Amino acid sequence: MAERMLQFVRLSQAQPEKRDLAARRSDFGEIYREFAEAAAAEQSSRCSQCGVPFCQIHCPLHNNIPDWLKLTAEGRLEEAYEVSSATNTFPEICGRICPQDRLCEGNCVIEKGFESVTIGAVEKYITDTAWERGWVQAPKPRRELSWSVGIIGAGPAGLAVAERLRTRGYQVHVYDRYDRVGGLMIYGIPNFKLEKEVVLRRWKQFEEGGIHFHLNCAIGTDISIAELRERHDAVFIGTGVYKARDIACPGIGLPGIVPALDYLTASNRDNLGDAVPAFASGALDAGGKAVVVVGGGDTAMDCVRTAVRQGATSVTCLYRRDRANMPGSMREVKNAEEEGVTFTWLAAPEAFLGDTQVTGVRAVRMHLGLPDATGRQQVAPIPGSHFVQPCDLAITALGFDPEDMPAMFNEPGLAVTRWGTLKVHHRTMMTELPGVFAGGDIVRGASLVVWAIRDGRDAADQIDRYVRQKASETLATAAE
Repeated sequence: MAERMLQFVRLSQAQPEKRDLAARRSDFGEIYREFAEAAAAEQSSRCSQCGVPFCQIHCPLHNNIPDWLKLTAEGRLEEAYEVSSATNTFPEICGRICPQDRLCEGNCVIEKGFESVTIGAVEKYITDTAWERGWVQAPKPRRELSWSVGIIGAGPAGLAVAERLRTRGYQVHVYDRYDRVGGLMIYGIPNFKLEKEVVLRRWKQFEEGGIHFHLNCAIGTDISIAELRERHDAVFIGTGVYKARDIACPGIGLPGIVPALDYLTASNRDNLGDAVPAFASGALDAGGKAVVVVGGGDTAMDCVRTAVRQGATSVTCLYRRDRANMPGSMREVKNAEEEGVTFTWLAAPEAFLGDTQVTGVRAVRMHLGLPDATGRQQVAPIPGSHFVQPCDLAITALGFDPEDMPAMFNEPGLAVTRWGTLKVHHRTMMTELPGVFAGGDIVRGASLVVWAIRDGRDAADQIDRYVRQKASETLATAAE
Protein backbone atom coordinates (compact mmCIF):
# COMPACT_ATOMS: atom_id res chain seq x y z
CA MET A 1 0.00 0.00 0.00
CA ALA A 2 2.88 2.38 0.71
CA GLU A 3 3.70 2.79 -2.98
CA ARG A 4 0.19 4.24 -3.51
CA MET A 5 1.09 7.20 -1.28
CA LEU A 6 4.07 9.60 -1.28
CA GLN A 7 3.30 10.51 -4.89
CA PHE A 8 4.11 14.19 -4.27
CA VAL A 9 7.59 13.44 -5.68
CA ARG A 10 6.12 12.85 -9.16
CA LEU A 11 2.65 14.43 -9.12
CA SER A 12 2.10 18.20 -8.93
CA GLN A 13 -0.53 19.80 -6.75
CA ALA A 14 -3.79 20.35 -8.62
CA GLN A 15 -7.09 21.95 -7.63
CA PRO A 16 -10.31 21.10 -9.49
CA GLU A 17 -10.59 23.03 -12.73
CA LYS A 18 -12.25 26.44 -12.48
CA ARG A 19 -15.16 27.37 -14.68
CA ASP A 20 -14.55 29.78 -17.56
CA LEU A 21 -13.84 33.27 -16.19
CA ALA A 22 -16.51 35.04 -18.24
CA ALA A 23 -19.12 32.48 -17.20
CA ARG A 24 -18.34 32.60 -13.50
CA ARG A 25 -18.37 36.43 -13.49
CA SER A 26 -21.92 36.39 -14.83
CA ASP A 27 -23.61 33.95 -12.42
CA PHE A 28 -23.49 32.80 -8.81
CA GLY A 29 -22.64 29.14 -9.44
CA GLU A 30 -19.74 27.56 -7.58
CA ILE A 31 -16.55 28.36 -9.48
CA TYR A 32 -14.82 24.98 -9.16
CA ARG A 33 -15.80 21.96 -11.23
CA GLU A 34 -16.06 18.54 -9.60
CA PHE A 35 -12.99 16.36 -9.20
CA ALA A 36 -13.06 13.22 -11.34
CA GLU A 37 -12.54 10.06 -9.29
CA ALA A 38 -9.11 9.42 -10.80
CA ALA A 39 -7.99 13.00 -10.14
CA ALA A 40 -9.18 12.88 -6.51
CA ALA A 41 -7.34 9.57 -6.01
CA GLU A 42 -4.18 11.00 -7.58
CA GLN A 43 -4.19 14.10 -5.41
CA SER A 44 -4.88 12.02 -2.30
CA SER A 45 -1.91 9.81 -3.13
CA ARG A 46 0.38 12.83 -2.75
CA CYS A 47 -0.06 12.60 1.05
CA SER A 48 3.18 11.58 2.76
CA GLN A 49 1.34 9.81 5.62
CA CYS A 50 3.68 11.60 8.03
CA GLY A 51 4.04 10.48 11.63
CA VAL A 52 2.94 13.84 13.03
CA PRO A 53 0.18 15.12 10.70
CA PHE A 54 0.22 18.89 11.11
CA CYS A 55 -2.83 19.11 8.83
CA GLN A 56 -4.82 17.24 11.47
CA ILE A 57 -3.32 19.19 14.38
CA HIS A 58 -4.14 22.55 12.80
CA CYS A 59 -7.70 21.57 11.85
CA PRO A 60 -10.09 22.83 14.57
CA LEU A 61 -11.99 19.52 14.31
CA HIS A 62 -8.80 17.43 14.25
CA ASN A 63 -10.13 15.58 11.23
CA ASN A 64 -8.34 12.31 10.46
CA ILE A 65 -7.09 13.76 7.18
CA PRO A 66 -4.25 11.31 6.36
CA ASP A 67 -6.60 8.36 6.94
CA TRP A 68 -9.31 9.52 4.54
CA LEU A 69 -6.76 10.64 1.97
CA LYS A 70 -5.26 7.13 1.98
CA LEU A 71 -8.71 5.53 1.65
CA THR A 72 -9.54 7.84 -1.25
CA ALA A 73 -6.26 6.99 -3.00
CA GLU A 74 -7.21 3.31 -2.67
CA GLY A 75 -10.71 3.90 -4.07
CA ARG A 76 -12.41 3.08 -0.74
CA LEU A 77 -14.68 6.11 -0.83
CA GLU A 78 -17.45 4.92 1.48
CA GLU A 79 -14.90 4.20 4.20
CA ALA A 80 -13.29 7.58 3.51
CA TYR A 81 -16.66 9.26 4.05
CA GLU A 82 -17.23 7.35 7.32
CA VAL A 83 -13.85 8.50 8.66
CA SER A 84 -14.42 12.08 7.51
CA SER A 85 -17.94 12.37 8.93
CA ALA A 86 -16.91 10.81 12.26
CA THR A 87 -15.26 14.08 13.30
CA ASN A 88 -17.08 16.63 11.13
CA THR A 89 -20.82 17.32 11.08
CA PHE A 90 -20.64 19.11 7.69
CA PRO A 91 -17.58 17.95 5.69
CA GLU A 92 -19.18 19.01 2.40
CA ILE A 93 -19.48 22.57 3.73
CA CYS A 94 -16.00 22.75 5.27
CA GLY A 95 -14.53 21.39 2.02
CA ARG A 96 -16.06 24.38 0.23
CA ILE A 97 -15.58 27.34 2.59
CA CYS A 98 -12.78 26.56 5.06
CA PRO A 99 -9.64 28.64 4.46
CA GLN A 100 -7.55 25.52 3.89
CA ASP A 101 -4.56 27.65 2.88
CA ARG A 102 -4.44 28.92 6.48
CA LEU A 103 -5.41 25.68 8.24
CA CYS A 104 -4.83 22.11 7.02
CA GLU A 105 -3.16 22.73 3.64
CA GLY A 106 -1.18 25.66 5.01
CA ASN A 107 0.40 23.35 7.58
CA CYS A 108 1.08 20.37 5.31
CA VAL A 109 4.63 19.12 6.01
CA ILE A 110 5.44 18.46 2.36
CA GLU A 111 8.24 20.83 1.37
CA LYS A 112 6.83 23.92 -0.28
CA GLY A 113 8.71 23.25 -3.50
CA PHE A 114 6.31 20.34 -3.99
CA GLU A 115 3.25 22.22 -2.63
CA SER A 116 0.75 20.89 -0.12
CA VAL A 117 -1.83 18.16 -0.62
CA THR A 118 -5.18 19.35 -2.04
CA ILE A 119 -7.15 18.54 1.11
CA GLY A 120 -10.27 20.73 0.86
CA ALA A 121 -11.25 19.69 -2.66
CA VAL A 122 -10.84 16.01 -1.79
CA GLU A 123 -12.99 16.46 1.34
CA LYS A 124 -15.71 18.06 -0.79
CA TYR A 125 -15.44 15.29 -3.40
CA ILE A 126 -15.75 12.52 -0.79
CA THR A 127 -18.93 13.95 0.75
CA ASP A 128 -20.58 14.98 -2.52
CA THR A 129 -20.02 11.41 -3.71
CA ALA A 130 -21.53 10.12 -0.45
CA TRP A 131 -24.67 12.21 -1.05
CA GLU A 132 -24.95 11.00 -4.65
CA ARG A 133 -24.64 7.35 -3.61
CA GLY A 134 -26.96 7.54 -0.60
CA TRP A 135 -24.36 6.97 2.09
CA VAL A 136 -25.32 10.07 4.11
CA GLN A 137 -27.92 9.03 6.66
CA ALA A 138 -30.30 11.07 8.79
CA PRO A 139 -29.30 11.32 12.48
CA LYS A 140 -31.66 8.63 13.80
CA PRO A 141 -30.87 7.16 17.23
CA ARG A 142 -30.87 3.49 18.17
CA ARG A 143 -33.24 4.29 21.04
CA GLU A 144 -35.24 7.33 22.05
CA LEU A 145 -34.59 9.20 25.29
CA SER A 146 -37.12 11.29 27.19
CA TRP A 147 -34.70 14.19 27.70
CA SER A 148 -35.07 17.23 25.48
CA VAL A 149 -32.73 20.07 24.53
CA GLY A 150 -33.64 23.49 23.16
CA ILE A 151 -31.17 25.08 20.75
CA ILE A 152 -31.25 28.81 19.98
CA GLY A 153 -29.81 29.46 16.53
CA ALA A 154 -29.84 27.22 13.44
CA GLY A 155 -26.32 28.09 12.34
CA PRO A 156 -23.36 25.69 12.25
CA ALA A 157 -22.87 25.58 16.04
CA GLY A 158 -26.54 24.93 16.80
CA LEU A 159 -26.88 22.34 14.04
CA ALA A 160 -23.77 20.52 15.23
CA VAL A 161 -25.27 20.28 18.72
CA ALA A 162 -28.61 19.14 17.28
CA GLU A 163 -27.12 16.38 15.14
CA ARG A 164 -24.87 15.01 17.87
CA LEU A 165 -27.56 14.94 20.56
CA ARG A 166 -30.25 13.59 18.25
CA THR A 167 -27.97 10.69 17.34
CA ARG A 168 -27.79 9.88 21.05
CA GLY A 169 -31.58 9.84 21.32
CA TYR A 170 -32.41 13.30 22.67
CA GLN A 171 -35.59 15.12 21.67
CA VAL A 172 -34.08 18.15 19.93
CA HIS A 173 -35.85 21.45 19.22
CA VAL A 174 -34.08 24.24 17.27
CA TYR A 175 -35.38 27.82 17.45
CA ASP A 176 -34.32 30.45 14.92
CA ARG A 177 -35.52 33.95 14.08
CA TYR A 178 -35.04 33.47 10.34
CA ASP A 179 -37.22 31.60 7.86
CA ARG A 180 -34.57 29.08 6.80
CA VAL A 181 -32.06 26.88 8.56
CA GLY A 182 -28.37 27.64 8.20
CA GLY A 183 -27.73 31.10 9.61
CA LEU A 184 -24.82 32.84 7.89
CA MET A 185 -24.26 29.75 5.71
CA ILE A 186 -27.53 30.68 3.98
CA TYR A 187 -27.64 34.47 4.22
CA GLY A 188 -24.01 35.52 4.64
CA ILE A 189 -21.98 33.30 2.31
CA PRO A 190 -22.54 33.74 -1.45
CA ASN A 191 -23.57 30.90 -3.74
CA PHE A 192 -20.29 30.90 -5.64
CA LYS A 193 -18.62 29.59 -2.47
CA LEU A 194 -21.50 27.57 -1.04
CA GLU A 195 -24.57 26.75 -3.10
CA LYS A 196 -27.61 26.91 -0.86
CA GLU A 197 -28.92 23.46 -1.77
CA VAL A 198 -25.86 22.04 0.02
CA VAL A 199 -27.16 23.56 3.29
CA LEU A 200 -30.88 23.08 2.64
CA ARG A 201 -30.53 19.34 2.03
CA ARG A 202 -29.04 19.00 5.54
CA TRP A 203 -32.11 20.78 6.89
CA LYS A 204 -34.41 18.28 5.18
CA GLN A 205 -32.29 15.38 6.36
CA PHE A 206 -32.25 16.59 9.98
CA GLU A 207 -36.04 16.90 9.92
CA GLU A 208 -36.22 13.31 8.64
CA GLY A 209 -34.07 12.33 11.62
CA GLY A 210 -36.60 13.79 14.05
CA ILE A 211 -35.08 17.20 14.82
CA HIS A 212 -37.81 19.81 15.27
CA PHE A 213 -37.29 23.31 13.85
CA HIS A 214 -39.22 26.36 15.07
CA LEU A 215 -38.49 29.10 12.53
CA ASN A 216 -39.46 32.79 12.53
CA CYS A 217 -39.20 32.51 16.29
CA ALA A 218 -37.44 35.35 18.12
CA ILE A 219 -36.16 34.44 21.57
CA GLY A 220 -37.01 37.16 24.06
CA THR A 221 -40.10 38.18 22.06
CA ASP A 222 -41.98 35.08 20.90
CA ILE A 223 -40.63 32.91 23.69
CA SER A 224 -38.39 33.63 26.66
CA ILE A 225 -35.25 31.91 27.90
CA ALA A 226 -37.14 31.11 31.11
CA GLU A 227 -39.83 29.29 29.12
CA LEU A 228 -37.20 27.32 27.22
CA ARG A 229 -35.55 26.31 30.49
CA GLU A 230 -38.91 25.09 31.77
CA ARG A 231 -39.63 23.22 28.54
CA HIS A 232 -36.23 21.53 28.08
CA ASP A 233 -33.65 19.73 30.21
CA ALA A 234 -30.91 21.96 28.79
CA VAL A 235 -30.59 24.93 26.44
CA PHE A 236 -27.81 25.84 24.01
CA ILE A 237 -27.25 29.35 22.61
CA GLY A 238 -25.47 29.52 19.26
CA THR A 239 -26.81 32.67 17.66
CA GLY A 240 -23.56 34.00 16.20
CA VAL A 241 -22.65 37.69 15.93
CA TYR A 242 -24.35 39.95 13.42
CA LYS A 243 -23.83 43.54 14.58
CA ALA A 244 -21.67 45.34 12.00
CA ARG A 245 -18.52 46.95 13.35
CA ASP A 246 -18.73 50.57 12.30
CA ILE A 247 -16.09 53.06 11.22
CA ALA A 248 -15.91 56.47 12.84
CA CYS A 249 -15.22 59.00 10.13
CA PRO A 250 -17.01 61.95 8.49
CA GLY A 251 -19.77 61.13 6.04
CA ILE A 252 -20.47 57.64 7.40
CA GLY A 253 -24.23 58.30 7.40
CA LEU A 254 -24.51 59.12 3.70
CA PRO A 255 -26.89 57.07 1.55
CA GLY A 256 -24.99 54.51 -0.48
CA ILE A 257 -22.84 53.32 2.46
CA VAL A 258 -24.01 49.89 3.58
CA PRO A 259 -22.81 47.21 6.02
CA ALA A 260 -21.44 44.04 4.41
CA LEU A 261 -24.01 41.69 5.94
CA ASP A 262 -26.98 43.78 4.77
CA TYR A 263 -25.53 43.71 1.27
CA LEU A 264 -24.77 39.98 1.24
CA THR A 265 -28.12 39.04 2.81
CA ALA A 266 -30.01 41.01 0.16
CA SER A 267 -28.03 39.32 -2.62
CA ASN A 268 -28.51 35.84 -1.16
CA ARG A 269 -32.23 36.38 -0.60
CA ASP A 270 -32.59 37.59 -4.18
CA ASN A 271 -30.81 34.45 -5.40
CA LEU A 272 -33.17 32.36 -3.28
CA GLY A 273 -36.13 33.98 -5.00
CA ASP A 274 -37.25 36.16 -2.09
CA ALA A 275 -38.71 39.63 -2.60
CA VAL A 276 -36.10 42.07 -1.27
CA PRO A 277 -37.37 45.67 -1.48
CA ALA A 278 -33.98 47.26 -0.78
CA PHE A 279 -32.39 45.12 -3.48
CA ALA A 280 -35.18 45.79 -5.99
CA SER A 281 -34.88 49.55 -5.40
CA GLY A 282 -31.17 49.37 -6.17
CA ALA A 283 -30.00 50.44 -2.70
CA LEU A 284 -28.29 47.08 -2.12
CA ASP A 285 -27.56 46.21 -5.75
CA ALA A 286 -24.13 46.95 -7.22
CA GLY A 287 -25.30 46.73 -10.84
CA GLY A 288 -23.93 49.63 -12.92
CA LYS A 289 -22.12 51.18 -9.95
CA ALA A 290 -18.53 51.89 -8.99
CA VAL A 291 -18.08 49.94 -5.76
CA VAL A 292 -15.57 50.33 -2.93
CA VAL A 293 -15.31 47.68 -0.22
CA VAL A 294 -13.48 48.62 2.98
CA GLY A 295 -11.91 45.64 4.76
CA GLY A 296 -9.63 42.70 4.17
CA GLY A 297 -11.29 39.60 5.60
CA ASP A 298 -13.28 36.81 3.98
CA THR A 299 -16.49 38.86 4.25
CA ALA A 300 -14.85 41.63 2.23
CA MET A 301 -13.86 39.05 -0.41
CA ASP A 302 -17.48 37.84 -0.53
CA CYS A 303 -18.62 41.42 -1.10
CA VAL A 304 -16.19 42.29 -3.90
CA ARG A 305 -16.90 39.07 -5.77
CA THR A 306 -20.66 39.50 -5.35
CA ALA A 307 -20.42 43.04 -6.76
CA VAL A 308 -18.61 41.70 -9.84
CA ARG A 309 -21.46 39.25 -10.49
CA GLN A 310 -24.09 41.94 -10.03
CA GLY A 311 -22.53 43.92 -12.87
CA ALA A 312 -20.59 46.66 -11.07
CA THR A 313 -18.65 48.95 -13.42
CA SER A 314 -15.62 48.72 -11.13
CA VAL A 315 -14.84 47.07 -7.79
CA THR A 316 -12.04 48.28 -5.51
CA CYS A 317 -11.01 46.83 -2.16
CA LEU A 318 -9.32 49.20 0.31
CA TYR A 319 -7.23 47.53 3.00
CA ARG A 320 -4.95 49.26 5.47
CA ARG A 321 -2.31 46.53 5.51
CA ASP A 322 -0.55 44.70 2.68
CA ARG A 323 -1.33 41.40 0.98
CA ALA A 324 0.89 39.37 3.33
CA ASN A 325 -0.97 40.70 6.39
CA MET A 326 -4.46 40.29 5.00
CA PRO A 327 -6.70 38.16 7.27
CA GLY A 328 -8.75 36.75 4.38
CA SER A 329 -7.92 33.60 2.43
CA MET A 330 -5.20 34.13 -0.18
CA ARG A 331 -7.12 31.78 -2.48
CA GLU A 332 -10.10 34.12 -2.31
CA VAL A 333 -7.89 37.13 -3.05
CA LYS A 334 -6.52 35.37 -6.12
CA ASN A 335 -10.03 34.47 -7.31
CA ALA A 336 -11.15 38.08 -6.84
CA GLU A 337 -8.18 39.42 -8.80
CA GLU A 338 -8.91 36.99 -11.64
CA GLU A 339 -12.48 38.29 -11.72
CA GLY A 340 -11.38 41.91 -12.10
CA VAL A 341 -11.28 43.28 -8.54
CA THR A 342 -8.67 45.99 -7.88
CA PHE A 343 -6.88 45.83 -4.52
CA THR A 344 -5.50 49.04 -3.07
CA TRP A 345 -3.17 47.88 -0.33
CA LEU A 346 -1.93 50.00 2.58
CA ALA A 347 -4.83 52.44 2.31
CA ALA A 348 -7.26 53.45 5.06
CA PRO A 349 -10.47 55.49 4.67
CA GLU A 350 -10.56 58.92 6.33
CA ALA A 351 -13.93 60.22 5.13
CA PHE A 352 -16.83 59.45 2.83
CA LEU A 353 -17.58 62.21 0.34
CA GLY A 354 -20.89 63.41 -1.09
CA ASP A 355 -23.90 65.59 -0.34
CA THR A 356 -27.04 63.51 -0.74
CA GLN A 357 -25.29 60.30 -1.89
CA VAL A 358 -21.80 58.89 -1.41
CA THR A 359 -19.55 59.85 -4.32
CA GLY A 360 -16.16 58.72 -3.09
CA VAL A 361 -13.89 57.65 -0.28
CA ARG A 362 -11.02 59.88 0.81
CA ALA A 363 -8.22 57.60 1.92
CA VAL A 364 -4.64 57.92 3.12
CA ARG A 365 -1.66 55.71 2.36
CA MET A 366 -0.29 53.68 5.27
CA HIS A 367 3.04 52.14 6.11
CA LEU A 368 3.79 49.13 8.27
CA GLY A 369 5.78 49.63 11.43
CA LEU A 370 6.98 47.45 14.30
CA PRO A 371 4.88 44.53 15.59
CA ASP A 372 2.47 45.20 18.44
CA ALA A 373 1.83 42.97 21.49
CA THR A 374 0.01 40.43 19.28
CA GLY A 375 2.95 40.19 16.88
CA ARG A 376 1.08 41.97 14.09
CA GLN A 377 2.75 44.96 12.43
CA GLN A 378 1.29 48.31 13.39
CA VAL A 379 0.13 50.72 10.70
CA ALA A 380 0.58 54.46 10.53
CA PRO A 381 -0.56 57.05 7.96
CA ILE A 382 1.92 58.60 5.55
CA PRO A 383 1.61 62.42 5.76
CA GLY A 384 0.40 64.09 2.60
CA SER A 385 -0.57 60.85 0.87
CA HIS A 386 -4.33 61.47 0.65
CA PHE A 387 -6.28 60.36 -2.42
CA VAL A 388 -9.93 59.96 -3.42
CA GLN A 389 -11.42 56.72 -4.69
CA PRO A 390 -14.70 57.53 -6.52
CA CYS A 391 -17.69 55.26 -5.83
CA ASP A 392 -21.47 55.04 -6.04
CA LEU A 393 -21.69 52.29 -3.42
CA ALA A 394 -19.43 51.84 -0.41
CA ILE A 395 -19.56 48.59 1.57
CA THR A 396 -18.03 48.38 5.04
CA ALA A 397 -16.68 44.92 5.90
CA LEU A 398 -14.85 45.57 9.16
CA GLY A 399 -16.05 42.58 11.17
CA PHE A 400 -18.91 41.86 13.54
CA ASP A 401 -19.66 42.39 17.21
CA PRO A 402 -22.27 40.67 19.39
CA GLU A 403 -25.61 42.26 20.11
CA ASP A 404 -26.57 43.11 23.70
CA MET A 405 -27.54 39.53 24.46
CA PRO A 406 -29.16 40.02 27.91
CA ALA A 407 -31.33 42.82 26.48
CA MET A 408 -32.11 41.03 23.20
CA PHE A 409 -33.19 37.86 25.02
CA ASN A 410 -34.74 39.84 27.90
CA GLU A 411 -32.67 37.70 30.26
CA PRO A 412 -30.50 39.71 32.70
CA GLY A 413 -29.10 36.48 34.14
CA LEU A 414 -26.88 36.01 31.07
CA ALA A 415 -23.45 37.38 31.89
CA VAL A 416 -21.21 38.81 29.18
CA THR A 417 -17.49 39.42 28.84
CA ARG A 418 -15.93 42.85 28.32
CA TRP A 419 -16.16 42.18 24.57
CA GLY A 420 -19.92 41.61 24.78
CA THR A 421 -19.72 37.87 24.09
CA LEU A 422 -21.51 35.40 26.34
CA LYS A 423 -19.52 34.39 29.38
CA VAL A 424 -19.18 30.62 29.79
CA HIS A 425 -17.16 28.30 31.99
CA HIS A 426 -14.13 27.30 29.94
CA ARG A 427 -14.53 23.59 30.69
CA THR A 428 -18.28 23.02 30.76
CA MET A 429 -19.34 25.73 28.25
CA MET A 430 -22.18 26.59 30.63
CA THR A 431 -23.29 30.21 31.09
CA GLU A 432 -24.12 31.77 34.45
CA LEU A 433 -27.61 30.26 34.07
CA PRO A 434 -27.61 26.59 35.18
CA GLY A 435 -28.38 24.28 32.26
CA VAL A 436 -27.85 27.00 29.64
CA PHE A 437 -24.80 26.44 27.43
CA ALA A 438 -23.31 28.50 24.62
CA GLY A 439 -20.74 28.18 21.84
CA GLY A 440 -19.65 29.42 18.45
CA ASP A 441 -19.23 33.08 17.54
CA ILE A 442 -21.43 34.29 20.39
CA VAL A 443 -18.71 33.05 22.77
CA ARG A 444 -15.45 33.30 20.80
CA GLY A 445 -16.34 36.32 18.63
CA ALA A 446 -16.60 36.38 14.84
CA SER A 447 -14.75 33.32 13.60
CA LEU A 448 -14.89 30.43 11.12
CA VAL A 449 -17.69 27.94 10.46
CA VAL A 450 -15.31 25.10 11.32
CA TRP A 451 -14.74 26.55 14.80
CA ALA A 452 -18.51 26.85 15.31
CA ILE A 453 -18.89 23.17 14.41
CA ARG A 454 -16.12 22.29 16.86
CA ASP A 455 -17.81 24.28 19.64
CA GLY A 456 -21.16 22.67 18.85
CA ARG A 457 -19.78 19.14 19.04
CA ASP A 458 -17.95 19.91 22.29
CA ALA A 459 -21.05 21.56 23.78
CA ALA A 460 -23.17 18.51 22.90
CA ASP A 461 -20.83 16.34 24.96
CA GLN A 462 -21.04 18.75 27.90
CA ILE A 463 -24.83 18.95 27.67
CA ASP A 464 -25.10 15.15 27.59
CA ARG A 465 -22.88 14.92 30.69
CA TYR A 466 -24.88 17.59 32.50
CA VAL A 467 -28.31 16.08 31.74
CA ARG A 468 -27.24 12.56 32.72
CA GLN A 469 -25.66 13.77 35.96
CA LYS A 470 -28.76 15.79 36.82
CA ALA A 471 -30.97 12.76 36.14
CA SER A 472 -28.76 10.59 38.37
CA GLU A 473 -28.95 13.11 41.18
CA THR A 474 -32.75 13.26 40.86
CA LEU A 475 -32.98 9.46 41.08
CA ALA A 476 -30.66 9.38 44.09
CA THR A 477 -32.76 12.02 45.85
CA ALA A 478 -35.96 10.12 45.08
CA ALA A 479 -34.43 6.92 46.47
CA GLU A 480 -33.73 8.60 49.77
